Amino acid sequence: MSSDTSPSAVRDYGTPRVPPPLAIEARGIRHNNLVDLDVDLPLNRVVVITGVSGSGKSSLAMGTLFAEGRQRFLEGLSTFSRRRISQAQRPDVDLIAHLPAALALRQRPPVPGPRSTVGTMSSVFNALRLSMSRLGSHQCPNGHTVAAGVHNFSEEMDCPTCGVRFMVPGAESFAFNSEGACPQCAGVGERFEVKVDRLIPDPSLTIEGGAVLPWNVGGMRLSRFAVAQLGVRTDVPWSELTAQERDIVFHGEPVVRRVQVAERAGKPVNLNVNYENAIAAVERQARSDNAGTRKRQEQFLDWDTCSLCHGSRLRPEALTSTLDGMNLADINAFTLEALGQFVRRISPNAPAELRKPADTLARETLNLIDPLVQLGLGYLSLDRAGSTLSTGERQRLELTSTVQANTTGMLYVLDEPSVGLHPSNVVGLIATIRSLVDGGNSVVMVEHDVDVITEADWIVELGPGAGSGGGRIIAQGTPEQVRSDAASIIGPFLSGGAAVERTRRPIDGEQVAMHVADLHNLHDVSLQFPTGALTAVAGPSGAGKTALILESLIPGIKAALDGVKPPAHITHLETPGIRALAEIDATPIGSNSRSTPATYSGVHDAIRAVFAAAPLSKERGWGATQFSYNTKQGQCPVCTGLGYLDFDAQYLPDIRETCPECHGTRYAHEVLEVTVDGLTIADVLSLTVHDALDRLATWPGVERPLRPIDDVGLGYLRLGEATPSLSGGEAQRLRIATRLRTSQKGVLYVFDEPSTGLHPLDVRTLVSVFDRLIDDGATVVVIDHDLDVLAAADYLIDMGPVGGPEGGQIVAQGRPDDVARDPMSTTGRFLLAHLARSGDVPITGITES
Repeated sequence: MSSDTSPSAVRDYGTPRVPPPLAIEARGIRHNNLVDLDVDLPLNRVVVITGVSGSGKSSLAMGTLFAEGRQRFLEGLSTFSRRRISQAQRPDVDLIAHLPAALALRQRPPVPGPRSTVGTMSSVFNALRLSMSRLGSHQCPNGHTVAAGVHNFSEEMDCPTCGVRFMVPGAESFAFNSEGACPQCAGVGERFEVKVDRLIPDPSLTIEGGAVLPWNVGGMRLSRFAVAQLGVRTDVPWSELTAQERDIVFHGEPVVRRVQVAERAGKPVNLNVNYENAIAAVERQARSDNAGTRKRQEQFLDWDTCSLCHGSRLRPEALTSTLDGMNLADINAFTLEALGQFVRRISPNAPAELRKPADTLARETLNLIDPLVQLGLGYLSLDRAGSTLSTGERQRLELTSTVQANTTGMLYVLDEPSVGLHPSNVVGLIATIRSLVDGGNSVVMVEHDVDVITEADWIVELGPGAGSGGGRIIAQGTPEQVRSDAASIIGPFLSGGAAVERTRRPIDGEQVAMHVADLHNLHDVSLQFPTGALTAVAGPSGAGKTALILESLIPGIKAALDGVKPPAHITHLETPGIRALAEIDATPIGSNSRSTPATYSGVHDAIRAVFAAAPLSKERGWGATQFSYNTKQGQCPVCTGLGYLDFDAQYLPDIRETCPECHGTRYAHEVLEVTVDGLTIADVLSLTVHDALDRLATWPGVERPLRPIDDVGLGYLRLGEATPSLSGGEAQRLRIATRLRTSQKGVLYVFDEPSTGLHPLDVRTLVSVFDRLIDDGATVVVIDHDLDVLAAADYLIDMGPVGGPEGGQIVAQGRPDDVARDPMSTTGRFLLAHLARSGDVPITGITES
């Protein structure tokens, strides 16, 4: 018998006492538009939840499974730990059985802090720091180089040239987040200068009136009161202050002052305030880990590369060590793909005595690099700042880090992992997701990409419509079963029978033309596309789409419209017939629940005016302000117009309850005494856009803002629902709807991945919206990966052939069927296969006009 009793050596573990559960069993889910939903989801499988926009996918995946799974995970932590973790409200559900602890990868990962890079986010830089310490050549205090050897694994080494004994640099010595940080820029690689003149944009204002711009946000407002205690007059215009008073505002020492401020109810309160001068406040917030806080300070700053580390982020001593003849700054500048080639050279070039540890370190580093390259991120350089990455790039880095954690028994909930992914990288994505299941985990993901859905083990399709018309399971089973299910909406797309139908526009008219001399990986690139048509720009991640369209075309058009010189990298620009520019992206609309389709579209004003004209309102002397939940006159005094209350339950999750005073209506009782056509204003806000157009047809000012929202396929949205919760695709269409009310003649629309979050059926609606804009005189340019969008375009520009330094070229352009057959086009071969699946090449259902 073998003496090896490790688990890997024992092959017969015996029969389980109880058979393991086969599925997550959920009963009676009540969340958003899910009403008493029952569903079983197979464990240890890849499960896709799909359906049209608004059908309830995220409510099931994120709002129910992840919320409950994460809570169960947190319940295993100590009370002390749980009090320091933000916890969401538990979902309303009768039963969820056999649910593993859950982790989520969201569609919009947070923007990392200023010291985060591709290297730190992927952990590759950590592996390189260790390799530099253990395998590198180091410099002694007298400047002599000590070649790598076994002494690298000791705490100290002797210099063979001068005999001095010194400490071996450890991995932390090469970390720009700790010991290795450049002392001048603190590891950021850049230095900023606060421009004092920008802090006081209007010298005619007083400090009390907001003259000092950085003191107008949040807790910094208290500095206005503290500075008055330091002898600065706050009630006279800035222009009349003395030089000494201004110096206190800009350079005053940090001191504590007792001040008196008024509460919201008007009662005076005494506070101890830490005074922070305006420049110090900007500098502190510019170094914040919060992306929003840093963003607000940009207007006050000028940035430049650090003169000491030249952007490497590392202290000079850290750059004296070398690995295979290169210092860490040199290695950090490699792309991930080039870095893989470099790492593969480390072991063969290492001294014989270090060959074994070199093999181990190289293998571990490649295990971090290869999945990133497989997901199409090989073009990213290791020193690329995390804050400059796109949403899709951040999501893929997060996904890869999750896979490398080698966990088992977890539930991973993924929110559209294919977002921002070129078709050439979908295979790598599927392999990465499959590896999670192979490791003993379960995966549930919200997804619309047909290729990803086809590779799932199990599909749950919600619908048939959105909002109250959805929230039900209309089909479920294996891809083969769903494909043949007559009730399925996604089924025809899985079988290749559905396609976007569209009449092509002519492309031989006037052309927008631009030449970019040098920007990022663009070098002497000439762009042209037809006006009065739909142009799609495609290509792998990092191919230069953003640089060409968002960083060149848009600033160039803006400059032309303003009558000023375009950016220096644009050497030629022709914009015939372009009279306006509209940028439409997928960022959330609004920052809190007070932003709704009613407020965003402006229809709330018209509705309030109708209620203000009601007889009871006139009798009470009320105006439109009384019917706003954002004012003291109209809002519920208990929840201040939110419609809910959050209760701090200490170490338990905050408990969100419907406001007991207004029962979620947001309004004060007396406001709801006013009715029009039998409806209170709360009743009106609970209507969907589609229903409001029917019920409020005779109300003045209602149809004009709401009709376009219905036309773009968002009729299912309730007037009073929070806009920050909308998907990226919904946010884009809502932005379009607000512009449909004005003339489109001569408007150039630029969309950044408009298919984000859209079901293939919703893509049809999106394309019809593009046609409506073009019919009214607009020109439309979209950056996208969706093959339905690309196939439906009048003109297609494909960039590549790959991402990074070897990209940045227009490799093919013309009609989509021309690009599909171009051997130089990376996108083309996927587009050709897509068209062939639809049963008709070149373009299914599209005819020449």
